[in-house]
Amino acid sequence: MPPSLPTLRIGPLAFDFPVVQAALSGYSDSPMRVIARRLGAPYTICEVMLDKFIVSLKHRQRTSHFMHIAEEEHPTGGQLMGANPEDFGPAATRMVAAGFDVIDINFGCPVRKVLGRCRGGFHLSQPAVALEIIERVRAAVPDEIPVTVKMRRGMDDSPESYDQFFEIFDGAYERGVAAITVHGRTVLQRYDGPSRWDFLRSLKAHAGDRVVLGSGDLFTAQACLDMLAQTGVDGVTVARGAIGNPWVFAQARALAQGKPLPDPPSLFEQRDVIAEHYRLAEELYGADRSLPTMRKFAIKYSQLHPRHQDVRQDFVTVKKPGAWREVLQRWYATDDPGVHPLVDEPEPVGKKVLCHD
Repeated sequence: MPPSLPTLRIGPLAFDFPVVQAALSGYSDSPMRVIARRLGAPYTICEVMLDKFIVSLKHRQRTSHFMHIAEEEHPTGGQLMGANPEDFGPAATRMVAAGFDVIDINFGCPVRKVLGRCRGGFHLSQPAVALEIIERVRAAVPDEIPVTVKMRRGMDDSPESYDQFFEIFDGAYERGVAAITVHGRTVLQRYDGPSRWDFLRSLKAHAGDRVVLGSGDLFTAQACLDMLAQTGVDGVTVARGAIGNPWVFAQARALAQGKPLPDPPSLFEQRDVIAEHYRLAEELYGADRSLPTMRKFAIKYSQLHPRHQDVRQDFVTVKKPGAWREVLQRWYATDDPGVHPLVDEPEPVGKKVLCHD
């Protein structure tokens, strides 16, 4: 690797590239994680799961996908969210038993329903509870299992929120957390407006040798490298930018090696990955139950097709198991060039707008 991109280390784990796949609620199940790993992501995190749900989960075929980890995924992280500190330890223990290599605690989810139930980003408003959760998880899992935390830069931009953020941030490392991922938006900002990369730059300077990963507005391979260069964070986590575009990881690797941005995947390349993603989903969920999940992914995959609106509509209308193959036969029959997905997100504050040839 180039000297500017050192190995990302999370506890005893070392990753050969500092661009990883974030936890994505409703998306980052085992099939998505497998595809991302095959296309260059060195590490992926499972979609967030509630602590109470994990503890009460029965060994049934219908729910087995929640804790499913393919052998080729390792190392992979499992993300926990909940309200009561006492529920986190048992849930973390069960996740380790299921095979997760890292336990990630979610203090960042901004969804109103989640906040109303005192979960996710709500904990940024109560440092004592957040730190108790970290203590309980760290005590519950073996020493060799890293515990990490996902945060936003605060509940809002008030001085009180700023102080609470750093109480949790610094206290988390003191309690044995191996790395913290910070999204450059506040909880109340949700996904509106730009991500504050200047905050991440100041935060990494404050953190020193402590491992910090950045998140927010990473929709292209170039953006991933820009965040690394401009903020100094140790790694970045790609969230929405990886849905339907797992090639972003290979593209980032190419740019990091000084190569030009690779062409978008051709239609045959897209076809093969989409078909394999469907196959993995059918194997995990069954042909019928995989349809709703894969419809979300297919809509995103269609953005890389030059006739994406037509392809999207065809994927949306798939109602019968296996009918997705007809869409592939119709729209991916010739190996025409693909397109890069459109990015219409706001530029993050503090990010230099670079010229691209």
